[in-house]
Amino acid sequence: MAEGSIFSKIIKREAPATIVYEDDDVIAFVPNRLQAPVHLLIVPKKEIPTINDITEEDAMLLGKLFLVAKKLAKENGIAETGYRLAMNINEDAGQSVFHLHMHLLGGKKLGPMVTQTETDSQQEKSKKGNKGR
Repeated sequence: MAEGSIFSKIIKREAPATIVYEDDDVIAFVPNRLQAPVHLLIVPKKEIPTINDITEEDAMLLGKLFLVAKKLAKENGIAETGYRLAMNINEDAGQSVFHLHMHLLGGKKLGPMVTQTETDSQQEKSKKGNKGR
């Protein structure tokens, strides 16, 4: 990962962002493209490109991302109504910034994560694959 990712620049205050949380290990801010009424990015300050790059030493840091998400969900009034936490890993999943980050989404009914058509198609493939067993 390039040292100059946009998230690294936000952490170093080299790029503007609306920061809503920060401590020694984690920063959270409002993304440029909102996908829900409440949409925040929760980012470890340690540069980790993807989940595929985490190590045993990162376990506490990853746990902290979830604790920050819980805190921010409560502060934004969505803890009780519901929210989604999402991480996109690599290009096929939609990751565009290769600095690990978690999306906190809420403030409205979000619906399913995939369309029913995709789910049905996957179930059919699974059934066909299991026939010969």
